Amino acid sequence: MYKSIVIGTGPSGLTAAIYLARANLKPLVIEGLEPGGQLTTTTEVENFPGFPQGIMGPELMDNMRKQAERFGAEFRSGWVEEVDFSKRPFSVKVTGQEDALQAETVIISTGASARYLGIPGEQDNVGRGVSTCATCDGFFFRGKKIIVVGGGDSAMEEASFLTRFASEVTLVHRRDELRASKIMQDRARENEKVKWALNRTPLEVVTDDKGVKGLKVRNNESGQEELIEANGVFVAIGHTPNTKFLGGQIKTDDHGYIVVKPGTTETNVPGVFACGDVQDTKYRQAITAAGSGCMAAMDCEKFLEGAMVHDWSETLDQ
Repeated sequence: MYKSIVIGTGPSGLTAAIYLARANLKPLVIEGLEPGGQLTTTTEVENFPGFPQGIMGPELMDNMRKQAERFGAEFRSGWVEEVDFSKRPFSVKVTGQEDALQAETVIISTGASARYLGIPGEQDNVGRGVSTCATCDGFFFRGKKIIVVGGGDSAMEEASFLTRFASEVTLVHRRDELRASKIMQDRARENEKVKWALNRTPLEVVTDDKGVKGLKVRNNESGQEELIEANGVFVAIGHTPNTKFLGGQIKTDDHGYIVVKPGTTETNVPGVFACGDVQDTKYRQAITAAGSGCMAAMDCEKFLEGAMVHDWSETLDQ
């Protein structure tokens, strides 16, 4: 039996593993088929403190993994199929494992997956002109034309943010009407750098030998195909938290994000903690994920010391 199992890697899970391992708790880290999380799909990371010249996303994640291993963290590959949090020790069933793993505490750091359009040329160019994070990648498109796809508040926010760098931002949405709140729409419409291509359905991310060339769309009114030229395509149609495997045992909000006690990483089940994008609906940055991973490890350590054995599920229901 393990003192603690960390489900998921990425900045939050790996930071939690580092702190737990340094506390001599010898955590087991379950990493899925994409170890390192979303940062492994990015190229250069320039906003993670400590790297003035930037660092490649996969390299940053590999360094964090090695750091956790150095202090005694154990890693195992596989998907978590189901968990049993009804009693302690907790049970965690991993693909390919005949018997369920047991642990006194569990840290959930499974992240949230960005939703993609599912069109040709999109996945092949993620990190090479296609992005789902304006804050992460906007700087690389200084003085260039950018397309933002989406019609909600996130799309309006991303488009407005990207005008700080781009010469022009074209917002593409498949409907005539936007889902975004009026205040967010007004903010985007008042920005002279934001152009509009509504009632257009994205068909393909078009590239040439220099990279992304633009987005092929269908004009839903005329039925004609058009090419909107741009150097980058930002997909802003939301994220899906990776919480389905929990089977409803952990309290989540209406969108599936884990609810934690304010100021902590505690869930409604004592001994189960959550960190990173799986519980973060606002910031979704590598550095904030790492910070919450540190918090989760420290909360976990205190729990194991007997300082946090209490049930605050009633507080969450209020």
